[in-house]
Amino acid sequence: MTGSDDSETERRGLEAGASDFIRKPFNKDILVRRIYNTIMNDKVIETLRDEASVDKLTGFWSRAAGIRRLSELCKSCEGMLMILDLDNFKLVNDLHGHDTGDRILETFAGVVRNNTRANDVVARIGGDEFAAFFCNMKEDAPLGAITERLNKQFVEASAKYLGEDSDIPLGISVGAVAVPAHGTNYEELFPLADSALYRAKHNGKHGHVLYAEENDLEISREEDLQTEMDRITKIVEGRGDKGGALLLGLDQFSAIYQFSQRHAARKGGMSCKLLFNLSPEKGTDRKKVSEQFGECLQKVLRRSDIILNNKINQYFLYLPDLAEENVPVVLERIMKAWETYSFAGHVAIEHVVEPLSYEGRVVNRPADSKDERK
Repeated sequence: MTGSDDSETERRGLEAGASDFIRKPFNKDILVRRIYNTIMNDKVIETLRDEASVDKLTGFWSRAAGIRRLSELCKSCEGMLMILDLDNFKLVNDLHGHDTGDRILETFAGVVRNNTRANDVVARIGGDEFAAFFCNMKEDAPLGAITERLNKQFVEASAKYLGEDSDIPLGISVGAVAVPAHGTNYEELFPLADSALYRAKHNGKHGHVLYAEENDLEISREEDLQTEMDRITKIVEGRGDKGGALLLGLDQFSAIYQFSQRHAARKGGMSCKLLFNLSPEKGTDRKKVSEQFGECLQKVLRRSDIILNNKINQYFLYLPDLAEENVPVVLERIMKAWETYSFAGHVAIEHVVEPLSYEGRVVNRPADSKDERK
């Protein structure tokens, strides 16, 4: 606020950091409004800054803000820089959907938050990858203890969304590096922690590795390729298969279906498509009905069969290497198994069958291929 009326004074004031500029004499109401606007603008800026600093799903630091904070701690504190990675998390999204995946990430965040202290920092640096700094942690033993505790609590809490009998081997792998024993620069420490994480994954997941220089020796290309093969094999076998048909999402179903069709075109033979439509009685929980029927199909059908839950009340099946004359046997086995489920008496089920010729000719079914049961 000034009595000067020249523009040079105004320019110098704004360059010095003033949010606004007003000359004397002034109107009281205008002055109050200018002050109010300045305060509100500052609050908006602060809110935006806070929102940009926090990952909304987990409540941890966002990637950019988290890296800045972790870099500060690496320079000023003793402790451990860690990378925490969820094991087999992709299977949650593939088999249960991204909404369930989000719930699992929230569950993970809650478990980690319950096992950290006020001065520990955690940041989400990727989809299912997190970086953390635990102050004053120096030895392998406490790192192992907290890794074991996190895994136990995470698996228990995740059962709420995946079920107690889930075949997804969910867990947490941790790679860590001691600070300042191996440096104080975050950009140099992170690759060391990442190297330790790689070994934790290779050792069977759900565990931890604390970086040590003597374990970071170069290996031969042949050994490196074998290690990579072992790692990829573990990943693709990570589903923890318990037998039965595969219940897949649309993208995965389409890929396998199209591949099977291409393969069968060369091989010859027959296969079948089935579509089941469920019509629950009024007041019946449609979601639970669908879940039970899907479970029934998985248990009854072969490992080579694939299932698509097309809608909440529809299941589309692809049964390779199955001749049309064998379809009634499969249907009878499905319906007999379905009778053991609690919702079996409260649902009308229709189905349609379409045999396929692997010579590229589609065999049409008669119009009376439907079967309805209660």
